[in-house]
Amino acid sequence: MEISTIGLDLAKNVFQVHAVSPAGEVVIRKTLRRVQMLPFFEKLPPCLVGVEACGTSHHWARELRKLGHEVRLMPPVYVKPYVKRGKNDAADAEAICEAVTRPTMRFVAVKSPEQQASLALHRTRRLLIGQRTQSVNLMRSVLAEQGIAIPVGLERALQMARQIAEQESDLDLPVDAVGVASMLSEQILQLHAQLRKLDLRLAALQRSDETARRLATIPGIGPVGATALAASVTDPSQFRSGRQFAAWLGLTPRQTSSGGKERLGRITKMGDKYLRQLLVIGATSLVRRAKEKPETADPRLVALLARKPARVASVAMANKMARVAWAVMTRGECYQANHAPALAS
Repeated sequence: MEISTIGLDLAKNVFQVHAVSPAGEVVIRKTLRRVQMLPFFEKLPPCLVGVEACGTSHHWARELRKLGHEVRLMPPVYVKPYVKRGKNDAADAEAICEAVTRPTMRFVAVKSPEQQASLALHRTRRLLIGQRTQSVNLMRSVLAEQGIAIPVGLERALQMARQIAEQESDLDLPVDAVGVASMLSEQILQLHAQLRKLDLRLAALQRSDETARRLATIPGIGPVGATALAASVTDPSQFRSGRQFAAWLGLTPRQTSSGGKERLGRITKMGDKYLRQLLVIGATSLVRRAKEKPETADPRLVALLARKPARVASVAMANKMARVAWAVMTRGECYQANHAPALAS
């Protein structure tokens, strides 16, 4: 049996293999258990293996590449149109096998274990932020029901949590309400301490990574955004331009053009939601600074705020930051405030 291409549908314990010959004939349709995966591919000659990009796909791609196979990861949304009918593992593996050979298919770069570990820090940080926000909101509502209002802001909520945890605040409340407030205060302070540790770890990671150090020179991108971009974008050269990179992040307008008429709508919001969120938050800080001190801000941003609402300007600045980040990663240079394009100069 001569095998040229394999479509591999991944799961936790059961994996589906669909292999074809150079002539396109189906050679193997097989279900593998987890322990059978590597022994099966060890017996095969080097071939092209297509896999949908998912949580475990990067690990298996690295393992199969060690065996000499060429592994290509594809976004699941681009593979779905090749599923002919129905939804099962065999049909998915067949669709993957067909999609990986298409000349216009777009692929996902394989991440290293260090990049995945860095992204694990970001996912944990996002989870802890959500848990802290939920706990603070619950403590606010519990105390508000008893007539105690906490001023707006995280620092005020943390201050109240410290007073309750250290029993400095004399709460004239029912016993159960005091117990709940104390429990929530301890949880809020513990989550805040864990977040501080993660922020310090990300700051140290940003200082030790060359790409993250260069990305941090861009206004609006701090240690969190720099390390997230450096870990998520394995190969920036796979994007032909900065605008394509911004489109990959979902920061470009959605097109509904037809008949030669261009119709642009809101941004597509495709791609990595976390990276897009970090860029928009960073751009929002630039917009706020431009409103407070316009003399120190970028004149182009001040002019944009004079024409457009603040939120529109934030998204536009996030798009620009994404294009600048692509140029910084691709060229291996730091951010230059007065940089002029070669064509313009």
